[in-house]
Amino acid sequence: MRAADADASAGNPREPVDLYGREYKRDPYPLYTKLRDAGPIHRVRFPSGVGAWLVTGYEAAHATLNDPRLGKNHDLGNDRWRALASIMPEPQHAQLQVHLLHQDPPKHTAMRRLVTDAFAPRRIEALRPRIQHIADTLLDAMPATGGTDLVACFAARFPFLVLAEVIGLPAESAAGFRREWCKVVQPVGPGDPGRADYEGRLRALQTYIADVVADRRAHPDDGLLCRLVAAHTAGDLTDQELDSMVFQLLVAGQEPVTNQISTALMTLLRHPGHLARLRAEPALLPAAVEELLRYDSAFELTTWRFLGADDDLHGTTVPAGDSIIVSLCAANRDPKRFPDADTLDFDRSPNPHLAFGHGPHFCPAAALARVELQVALGTLLARLPDLAPAVPVEEIGWIPAVLARGVDSLPVTYRERT
Repeated sequence: MRAADADASAGNPREPVDLYGREYKRDPYPLYTKLRDAGPIHRVRFPSGVGAWLVTGYEAAHATLNDPRLGKNHDLGNDRWRALASIMPEPQHAQLQVHLLHQDPPKHTAMRRLVTDAFAPRRIEALRPRIQHIADTLLDAMPATGGTDLVACFAARFPFLVLAEVIGLPAESAAGFRREWCKVVQPVGPGDPGRADYEGRLRALQTYIADVVADRRAHPDDGLLCRLVAAHTAGDLTDQELDSMVFQLLVAGQEPVTNQISTALMTLLRHPGHLARLRAEPALLPAAVEELLRYDSAFELTTWRFLGADDDLHGTTVPAGDSIIVSLCAANRDPKRFPDADTLDFDRSPNPHLAFGHGPHFCPAAALARVELQVALGTLLARLPDLAPAVPVEEIGWIPAVLARGVDSLPVTYRERT
């Protein structure tokens, strides 16, 4: 099916489909179903006005994520994309955006090798008791009865504290990190009234990264941050690559987990029967986490990919340098791959979801995210009896992020905390 035909099924055949708005963020799945049923690739438009090609459906998504023709380096983007894409301004773009997500082989392969050991499943499993201790400490600080905001009290704090432990960020440095810096991965255009504040956060984060690097250089240990500093000293990383990798660890290493915890909790609060079963059968946690990841993923859309030359993609000619996005959420609800795909099923097996991507850019910290989700959900359900939303879930606002799903606030009630 040609792109124009697919667009026609979803609206005006001459206009791309808008991927924004309150209703879309609340529940994007009806639109994804319509697009997926129409074909594997569609023209879409984001809030900044930038256009993209959206890939839907499991088979097409899987093939795209593994397609060696597609690159992630922003230098591949054409002038049409660059004119409207809300990417970081200079000099920060050149200094902070040459991390793993925006590299291609062989550079990507070499840089990825530097971080894989720190996130190896065996090492992460050995850290589970420490991760559990962090979760319990946060629960101990919650109100003993009545209720709280689970994002403010838990989901926004737990992933960063765990990450600091995993990458070797000292407690003194961790205490100086401001959560608002995580929002720099949601850039605003040059004409946006919030641009000045955005650039101020960027500069503050750069200063923080410089201080962390200097501290780790002065106090070497066997942690990941110190190993990255050592790689820079050995000439394996440039100044920009070192700062970018620290940036990616600090921001991309925590905000998606925060969002996935909130998204999973929203799903459970909408399915009280599943919540009750999971509380009664904690052995279900690993399978339940996989299904919650499939059912509604915080990584809604992948970051940009580009073709180096005009070429065919799923039956449509895509110009070189046009941005290509894969809808992981649409792929994970594809009934051709998952029977009763719109049904939450903790007994689903096998469950080859794409919530962590696939191929060369598969999330290197997937094992950590899985353990964090198991510990977070297991602890919250075990220690907060009669957990329920404090307001109708339909009134809870979803973050307006372009690529991600999650909520900034999740007020709940519970009986006396155990």
